[in-house]
Amino acid sequence: MKQAIMLLIIAVIASITFSNTAFAAASDEELRIKLTVNGHTLTATLEDNPTSRAFVAKLPFTLPMMDLYGREMCYRFDDALPTGKLTSSNYKVGDLAYWPPRHSFVILYEQNGERFQRQHLGRIDSGVEIFNGIGDVDVLFEKSKGE
Repeated sequence: MKQAIMLLIIAVIASITFSNTAFAAASDEELRIKLTVNGHTLTATLEDNPTSRAFVAKLPFTLPMMDLYGREMCYRFDDALPTGKLTSSNYKVGDLAYWPPRHSFVILYEQNGERFQRQHLGRIDSGVEIFNGIGDVDVLFEKSKGE
């Protein structure tokens, strides 16, 4: 009996380890995205968390992003995305974040020192300055093909 339980425990641990390894290998590609704004292409690297996975699962889509406060591009989803560990630390220019109270996905393109509780999704690799002074704009989001 003890041997059967031990074998069952080993099988469960092996299954979990294999699943996590397989997900990590499969998700490397899925957690890179491409953004197209006014004909310019940017890439972003996303963290592996529940919010990022839910965001990637919806791709591709075009979002009408609102320019808010001269620091962020914002889109408010109708339904909430799942969240993991929220943070209230300072954000960095280029961060992608999700603000749960209003279901807001944001691209932070300017720093003003404000702190707010959010789920960090990832970061635009380069070129975030394209959003400076752009106003409201449609942004196409797609899975990256290793770009």
